[in-house]
Amino acid sequence: MSSTGLLLLNLILALMMFGIALSLRAADFRQVLRQPKAPLVAMLAQFVLLPAASWLLTMLVPMPAEVALGVILIGACPGGSFSNIMTYLSKGNVALSVSMTGIASLAAALLTPFNFMLYASLNPATKELLTSINVPFENILILVILVLALPLLLGMLTAKLASNFALKSQGVFRIISLTTLFSFVLLALIKNWQTFADAADWFLLLVLLHNGFALSLGYGLAYLMQLSRADRRAITFETGIQNSGLGLVLFSLSSVNLAVWPLLLQLGGFGI
Repeated sequence: MSSTGLLLLNLILALMMFGIALSLRAADFRQVLRQPKAPLVAMLAQFVLLPAASWLLTMLVPMPAEVALGVILIGACPGGSFSNIMTYLSKGNVALSVSMTGIASLAAALLTPFNFMLYASLNPATKELLTSINVPFENILILVILVLALPLLLGMLTAKLASNFALKSQGVFRIISLTTLFSFVLLALIKNWQTFADAADWFLLLVLLHNGFALSLGYGLAYLMQLSRADRRAITFETGIQNSGLGLVLFSLSSVNLAVWPLLLQLGGFGI
């Protein structure tokens, strides 16, 4: 994805976050702080269980080394803004989802490179392709502020000062969010259609397996921990929909040029 494409994606995500924030109140976040069990479950699923499961998938399913490296990278990435959108559309706990995204995005500055390097080195095939990566913490911090925090604050402020507008526009933003989500999926497929078509017989199955397992992992762990239905939905999407933007940043910082990575990252990030 080009720098212009990434900029456009982040601008649209910021607009979506603004729309989501119109339905949030400060009391929602205070409730999350009073009950930290759900965020801790989400962190366990994202940074401990999912990276290990992604590595295990690359060991059990035969695949090219470069694809295995992409799968490990996807599994090491935290949830992104699309997880907030899907939680919003499914009527899950949006405040919990947004809180987890912010915390996980900051933690990812250390944990994502660590998990990527660890599990890539544990797979004999990907170990040979492994290169050192360096993710500047300030870059991730700026991304979190501009795409998550600022639109969130502006949306909540708008909801407080113009409650009628916020109430009437929530449905419109919900439709826009859903339409934009599928538009990005369609564009990702069109842009990478030849790569996808050349390996469609096993590639699609691999992507579905990884994302399906990630979603099931998030829901299963939340269910075992006896969380509420709204919390389970939030953790399911937070675990199952990875931050493809962060994955692309890591990809651009690596000296390995693997043409299949962008497609893996886009499909994995959008949770197909």
